[in-house]
Amino acid sequence: MDMLDRAERYLQLHGRLIDRLRFDALFRGGSRERVLDALRCYQNPDGGFGHALEPDLRGAGSQPEPVEVAFWILAELDAFDSPMVPAACDYLLRVSAQDGGVPFVLPSVRGTPSAPWWQADDDPPGHLVPTASLAGLLHEHGITHPWLPAATDFCWSRIASLEEMSPYDARAVVTFLNLVPDRDRAEAEFARLRDAILATVAFDPHETGHAHFPPDFAPEPSRLPLFSAEVMDTHLDVLMATRFDDEAVGVNWSVWTPVVAHEWGGHLAVHRLKTLRAYGRLPG
Repeated sequence: MDMLDRAERYLQLHGRLIDRLRFDALFRGGSRERVLDALRCYQNPDGGFGHALEPDLRGAGSQPEPVEVAFWILAELDAFDSPMVPAACDYLLRVSAQDGGVPFVLPSVRGTPSAPWWQADDDPPGHLVPTASLAGLLHEHGITHPWLPAATDFCWSRIASLEEMSPYDARAVVTFLNLVPDRDRAEAEFARLRDAILATVAFDPHETGHAHFPPDFAPEPSRLPLFSAEVMDTHLDVLMATRFDDEAVGVNWSVWTPVVAHEWGGHLAVHRLKTLRAYGRLPG
């Protein structure tokens, strides 16, 4: 049984419908419209996304981070012309802080089932996670919306103040700098922050715990390369060895309720396959 067959079997046993449909669309020639149909079920009337699209946020209500999950799915389908996008941007505009960014999590998370790290202040400020990735993806796909200019300014301002960062901040910064149109400014900030970004990376592919590896920062070749071909090859070799016989494929953080092992596992299984294909390890 080859890798795609093993992954398909794994998804049949563990994956959510949306992740099974993503696999089918991306690797079996299946319907992309069916993925969009499934994604619409996670979007609320306010334009935001909830309903555990981000598996660690179990509540039905909208939060900023599930919008990022939705945007990455729309990106892989080349579907940023979907009406879901302007509706989501309208939501982001409504929930943005005065600084122009969207908060990491909104106070409405309180009283809903969620992982313990989703804690909100009463009036949370904007955060690079997920503002930077959201803005970068909108720029990449040529979307114009009133939310984007202030969010972009927020990202530039916050990035300019960085000296060190968490792995999640670093991944968001890399996404923004890779996709934003102002290439001279992006390359200058990347050069300034490159060492700080690399300090958040786990270079040992077998490191345990909640580690962030080179493919997490570079899931496809980018115009701001962080890693040598040798480093990437080492880590891609490890991804190629995935057996798809563990319910929690790729999940190296706290599984606080059993269902998230399956839901994240299916999501990350598709993500691993996409990364391997982007680097020529799987058929196009």
